[in-house]
Amino acid sequence: MSATQPSLATREGSLLRVVDLVLHFRTTRGVLQAVDGVSFTMEKRGAVAVLGESGCGKTSLARAVLRLLPRNVQTYKGEVWVNGTEVMKMSDEWFRQNVRWTKASMVSQAAMNALNPVLKVGFQVAEPLMIHRNMSKKEAMRRAEEVFRIVGVPVDFLNRYAFELSGGMRQRAILAMALITSPPLIVLDEPTSALDMLTQANIFNALKDIKNQLEVGYILITHDISTSSDLADEVIIMYAGQIVEHSYADTGYRNPLHPYARGLMASVPTLREDKKLEFIPGQPPSLIHPPTGCRFAARCPQRFDRCDREPPLVTVGPRGELVKCWLYVR
Repeated sequence: MSATQPSLATREGSLLRVVDLVLHFRTTRGVLQAVDGVSFTMEKRGAVAVLGESGCGKTSLARAVLRLLPRNVQTYKGEVWVNGTEVMKMSDEWFRQNVRWTKASMVSQAAMNALNPVLKVGFQVAEPLMIHRNMSKKEAMRRAEEVFRIVGVPVDFLNRYAFELSGGMRQRAILAMALITSPPLIVLDEPTSALDMLTQANIFNALKDIKNQLEVGYILITHDISTSSDLADEVIIMYAGQIVEHSYADTGYRNPLHPYARGLMASVPTLREDKKLEFIPGQPPSLIHPPTGCRFAARCPQRFDRCDREPPLVTVGPRGELVKCWLYVR
């Protein structure tokens, strides 16, 4: 059933709007459809968690938005609007100068790999200001001190090298680098995957404080469903290169709509609720040869005849949640 209000995909004045985004890669086995017709919007100062199994296209979606693309791209098309500006039509050089790092930045998964081992951490954090804001080194380093305080890194760490920092401190330094030019959007790609549980909790607490203090928006790409629920305002569930559900966090974690989303949430243990854990049988389909109908149909306990055709992404309920499933098409 359709909503009377605008859906999550059609909100005006959004921070980010993605329309029919496609990113396919050439491989030795054929064309891999990593992102296949993805559309969504996120509001300013919001936090959207992108969840799904490994290989579903989460990281490829982030790289498609920020144009961090490898050389084996086969197809890259669609619309990406950042703060009301359509950036896909712009040249790579224009995008690098005017969008990446100034309008949208990224915190990568492997902090040690993102930091240059022969340069001091403070200089690496300050460098985007010298490049994009034409600041002097002295001014940029002063701003780096301010951002280090915001992310919870001692100021004297500015003069250290990456190998002298713990994993948690390196991740905070990468976060400082993403914040240094005050972009309204930050993409967080598994920001705590290599850290212990206590450090993960501290990083997420810092992210919440930064979101409230600096009024930035987050796209959080993660496997950690339980931790992401503490930060996210909205939830996007990806499966086999497509979005199968986009809902609000207060309902998406507790009462997901899509059968895949329900199975995903049912597989997560909780501290406050004694529940029997479930699992999703089978394996995700190949993105080189995806099925022609619903891509989850082979694993879905509610499969029926219509699932042989690809379902549309429909608006459901009074709040405009989106779900790609024939169960909600009348």
